[in-house]
Amino acid sequence: MALYQKEVEMGCRAVRLAALLCQTVQRRLLAEETAAKSDKSPVTVADYGSQALVSWALQTALPPGETLSLVAEEDSEDLRTESGAAMLQRITQLVNEAIKAEDGAQPAPGPLTPEDVATAIDRGLSNGGPLGRHWVLDPIDGTKGFMRGEQYAVALGLLDEGEVVLGILGCPNLPMASISVPGGVMAAATSGQPVGCLFAARKGCGATVEPMDCSLPPQKVSVSKVSDPAWASFCESYESAHSLQDLTANIARVLGVTSPPVRIDSQAKYGAMARGDAAIYLRFPHLGYREKIWDHCAGAMVIQEAGGVVVDAAGRPLDFSKDSAARGTAPLRKLHFSRGSDIPS
Repeated sequence: MALYQKEVEMGCRAVRLAALLCQTVQRRLLAEETAAKSDKSPVTVADYGSQALVSWALQTALPPGETLSLVAEEDSEDLRTESGAAMLQRITQLVNEAIKAEDGAQPAPGPLTPEDVATAIDRGLSNGGPLGRHWVLDPIDGTKGFMRGEQYAVALGLLDEGEVVLGILGCPNLPMASISVPGGVMAAATSGQPVGCLFAARKGCGATVEPMDCSLPPQKVSVSKVSDPAWASFCESYESAHSLQDLTANIARVLGVTSPPVRIDSQAKYGAMARGDAAIYLRFPHLGYREKIWDHCAGAMVIQEAGGVVVDAAGRPLDFSKDSAARGTAPLRKLHFSRGSDIPS
């Protein structure tokens, strides 16, 4: 079997399961299913449920006795309190529903318990680092997009000895049709092609996209070949709070970019760019914002295997091998290019 092929299959199954839960929650999102973390960013039951499912699916796919190392965003501390008990019960219900919907039956010896789910979530407490293998997960990247019913991604990567070797993006609301057409996402969603994309990439093997529902076989993707900035388009965060949009607009003017920016939430941007929907992704976070490796790990791999380049503002590759309390911190300020060898120095 080709290198990391088994891991790709494990990861794609895990991401599909998580996306199924996320779609269910997004359809019937209730006010009581929203909490607030200490940093005031919204967290839904889908964050926890997505992480639990990915953790459970990856662990059960490993050989007996092998322990999963997962660097992820959530932990179960709040869910284990008296006030969090009802939410944990709800998450457990959703997790079991997703497993049953995929397999038609619950895992032996029966449905997962709240303790099983909390334990699965807490597998994400790994510190990662430059040694060994570590999966890296953002259970819902683009939570605000998720809350608005728009773009979000389940983003899963794999580090092997500090190097990203695999990236998977589940983008349930991203149309298979290009969003670079007039009308953007809305026009693409009404094109007649499926909505919901699964991007997968592994080291040295390129990147593919297929519908989340497996209705079409995987197709190879490649980044935009545009070399003249006047014809290039760029992506940036939908939320102005996430990046310095005035700065990126000034950079675009200096480069001669005339197209308006494509603004969508989450690492779905990476997927869209990997298939050529835009040529450049500019991200300059506000001063003091601290990036985590799960914010970019999977997406960066998809871009690179689609023929693009991902670097920080100084032109250096992103470092995903940090460990300990940082939980894998990438450089703070980033400039992401998705074109190939025609990138200006």
